[in-house]
Amino acid sequence: MDPENVAAAQQGDALALDRLLDELAPYVRRLCARIVPAAADDATQESLLAIFRGLPSLRAPEAIITWVRSVTVRTAIRLARQHDLEVAAEGTLLGRHASSLEGLVDIDDALARLPVSQRVVLALRTREGPSEQEIATTLGIPAGTVKSRLHRARAAFREVWES
Repeated sequence: MDPENVAAAQQGDALALDRLLDELAPYVRRLCARIVPAAADDATQESLLAIFRGLPSLRAPEAIITWVRSVTVRTAIRLARQHDLEVAAEGTLLGRHASSLEGLVDIDDALARLPVSQRVVLALRTREGPSEQEIATTLGIPAGTVKSRLHRARAAFREVWES
């Protein structure tokens, strides 16, 4: 990301904003798809809207990716929790009501079967690559909590994958 383009977008340059959102959209979509696969389109749209609204308050244009990750992850977590509650209310949440996890096809499917808190840390750590401290900062939780969630997530993922 070009910090000058970010600064121009912050100051109301419509073309700069359009270029910035076009650049960010694939990254935001990828993050959302990993955290809330069943509602990735909605999460992407809401995340981009939150980025648009919050962009003027970004203090350091060079930190745009870290800030976008944080906004996107928070938005996707909120939607994932809503989605999981809706699915659980319908009685079809896999991994909680199913007696068997037959038909597991790929990694994304296995990841989607994890609880949101575990899915987020595992997706961020293994696919995005930030440190545990960076994940802790993004999620607003202690680094020790990230480590324990990551440990539980890896164990749960292994269990789902092998079943």
